[in-house]
Amino acid sequence: MPVPQGRGLVNRSLLRENAYRAIRDAIVDGTLAPGERLHDGDLVAWLGVSRTPVREALARLEQAGLVRTKPGRYTVVSPLDVRAARDAQSVTAAMHELAVREAVPHLSAAELDAMREANARFADALRRDDVDAAIAADDDFHGVPVTAAANHAVRAVLEQFTPLLRRLERVRFSSLSGRGSVAQHERIIALCEAGDADGAAAAALANWQTLVPLLEATFPDGEDSSSPASAI
Repeated sequence: MPVPQGRGLVNRSLLRENAYRAIRDAIVDGTLAPGERLHDGDLVAWLGVSRTPVREALARLEQAGLVRTKPGRYTVVSPLDVRAARDAQSVTAAMHELAVREAVPHLSAAELDAMREANARFADALRRDDVDAAIAADDDFHGVPVTAAANHAVRAVLEQFTPLLRRLERVRFSSLSGRGSVAQHERIIALCEAGDADGAAAAALANWQTLVPLLEATFPDGEDSSSPASAI
């Protein structure tokens, strides 16, 4: 299995969480491709940890739909299938709608500024065709109301399902179709600043629903995960 170069990547004080995030990010950014077999020994060498946090990370990734495991036989990076993607999109959109509605009454001027700053970085990354920076800035933008809402259930659901969608968004943010999100973010900020919780929540929902056309383009004719064409 080709894994990223370097050893001892994971800080030993946070072995379990950092192992999970490192493998997750490698799947999301395509370093670990759909269908690729994951071997404990290779991951241990790459991350510089023991097998226990690696196995715990793989168990979490299976729950998130990013890997598939056949106990005693193999672990592979999951293909992205139509049902999983659509389920994740609808749940994630609803969670961000709820987070914004709950956050608006509590957003400070500093938090609104943080959203503006993240959106500026997002726009700049899109202009430079820097997909990784665009996704990071988008995460930062949406993370402000999620944090302000202080709803731990919302955060837990987003932690589980957002990585699956980020695999799709790498396609969107590498094309002109991602440019519209900048203006949508600006509208969300304006509605938040005006104290319009319902309007801001609806705008956040609409922003996440822009993934629907990408889903339809990626999975024409409702292909399922058993179809080779459904894996990306």
